[in-house]
Amino acid sequence: MANTVVVYFSGYGHTKRVAEYVADGAKAQLIAISPEGDITDADFDSLAKADAIIFGAPTYMGGAPWQFKKFADATSKAWFTQAWKDKVFGGFTNSASLNGDKQVTLQYLQTLASQHGGIWVSLGVLPANTQAATRNDENNLGASVGVLVQSPSDAGAEVIPEGDLVTARNYGARVAAIASKFVG
Repeated sequence: MANTVVVYFSGYGHTKRVAEYVADGAKAQLIAISPEGDITDADFDSLAKADAIIFGAPTYMGGAPWQFKKFADATSKAWFTQAWKDKVFGGFTNSASLNGDKQVTLQYLQTLASQHGGIWVSLGVLPANTQAATRNDENNLGASVGVLVQSPSDAGAEVIPEGDLVTARNYGARVAAIASKFVG
């Protein structure tokens, strides 16, 4: 199996819960970005050794929070040397609304991966968009670029819809499986 790392920022615990499901599916190491937007040198070493990197960030005001952006800026050293070129990448985000401009955050994560010369993995699951669909169905929010999750603003991470968590776990497994195809 591919060496996969999930690196994420979580302000209130919702993104952390989703990251745990993604990591469970990918059998991945978790790296939490601190409230100050930092990770350790050892964390950067883990990212350098990874075959696949999955980014996770909540969507705040239509984009990733400053803590994730600070981390992203710190990856410029890896960018300059093309250290992450040809790694497999994926991403996930959540916000309180069903839409909440989450797609913008996913596109930001995808662009970051592309700047590093990475290979992005789509969700690969048709949307649950029939009249009979429920929030417990996989990909109920209809994503294609990565995982979208709805985290109600008036509740903790324990009420994230089951379908979103299933989508997150299965996506982690998909990214790791695709990365495994590239590992020699």
